Amino acid sequence: MKTYLGLDFGGTKLLIGEHDRDGRLLRSKRYETGARSQEQAVSILFESLVDYKKTVGFEGKLSGAGVGIVGVVDHNKGLWLSINHVVTDPPVPLAAMLEDKLGVPAAIDNDVRCTTMAELIFGHGKKSKNFIYLNVGTGLAAGFVIDGRILRGANNNSGEIGHMVTDIGSKHICICGRQGCAENVVSGVGFAQNAQRLAPFYKTSLCVPPEGSGIDVEEIFRLADAGDPLCLELTRQAVDTLACVIMNVVRVTDPDMLILGGGIVSDGWLMGKINKILNPAAVRGLKNGIVLSDFEPKRAGLAGATALAMTASGL
Repeated sequence: MKTYLGLDFGGTKLLIGEHDRDGRLLRSKRYETGARSQEQAVSILFESLVDYKKTVGFEGKLSGAGVGIVGVVDHNKGLWLSINHVVTDPPVPLAAMLEDKLGVPAAIDNDVRCTTMAELIFGHGKKSKNFIYLNVGTGLAAGFVIDGRILRGANNNSGEIGHMVTDIGSKHICICGRQGCAENVVSGVGFAQNAQRLAPFYKTSLCVPPEGSGIDVEEIFRLADAGDPLCLELTRQAVDTLACVIMNVVRVTDPDMLILGGGIVSDGWLMGKINKILNPAAVRGLKNGIVLSDFEPKRAGLAGATALAMTASGL
């Protein structure tokens, strides 16, 4: 049986999993990461791979490997350029290193574009050649499929829609240096930062975290339904912002479907609110609609890395 190895490397965890050609997960293991540099990350990745081979092993005949990883990736050259969005270190030939260790074809790509590939091969994207995968998780990013191909861009930075300005009057500076970016409002990081900024002005039962900490977005939704003033304002801003982003990207790329993924939208709460305020004229070209991804958020990146592995092997 031919199998494919996916490695989903995020900011806090690495998932390694073996899949069959239908995308079914056969074996997997999770590792903690917390790497602060590319050098640390590469060391953790290959140490974990050694452990995986020793403690889990492969069920089938491995035919390809794929790595979905944070930061900037040159997919065509197999190079990992940066762990964040600023390229400072020498590029890491990660695909070639993986091929050398495993003896099979390997490929790497940005984590969100990997999940876009999974949608194209295994998910809703099977019925479309022009769609957007929009991921609302810790950050806000998208993958664009145009005429059946994933858009990567001249500098491998396509899809950074979190840095689309949606509030021209905002005074809050984003990590990218601009003001009014969508990610500052509708993402895990954005919900936390916005809660900290607005908490002094609204009554609330929400446990507002200290600066730099995460927040329970499900609690925000639950309290908003109960009428909590702060949570109502947080969700109002998030809904307005995400609806604006959706209408903007749809107007730009003219897809026939938009797929929403990521932990913050997976329960459908935000989607239900957004659908009520979308301008029908702006989304009339979405013949296949706005749909929620079928991938479990915790496993979506692994499915994406596996889809990448399949393409590396020639499927």
